[in-house]
Amino acid sequence: MTSYVSHTTVDCTDAYALSRWWQSVLDYREDPDDPNEPGHEECMIHSRDGRHRLLFIEVPEKKQVKNRIHLDLRPVEGTRDAELARLTELGAAVVADQRNPDGTGWVVLADPEGNEFCILRSDAEVAGGRP
Repeated sequence: MTSYVSHTTVDCTDAYALSRWWQSVLDYREDPDDPNEPGHEECMIHSRDGRHRLLFIEVPEKKQVKNRIHLDLRPVEGTRDAELARLTELGAAVVADQRNPDGTGWVVLADPEGNEFCILRSDAEVAGGRP
């Protein structure tokens, strides 16, 4: 007997706003039969293929320390650095730049509520050995 991950849950102070922000980052969707609305204390979004879901749940306290688990993102198209520019334009903050001179590495970011995540090189960049 085994288990599978039903969804990843993110604690937050505004479930609707944060779910909308992550929708724009990941191009995720909400369930049309259970739409997210302002004021909802729980908001779910899912990948286009339905295989991954994120649930945002409101909690009374703000984030205070580093996450113990986080998402690592890869750009679907383009480069890590182009995606980094897009994410910071959307409101992500750079927490730590771990890029190396040879192009490897990643950048640690925080979403609008301070939850950390990383942006890695695209699969094409890795396969091509490009920095």
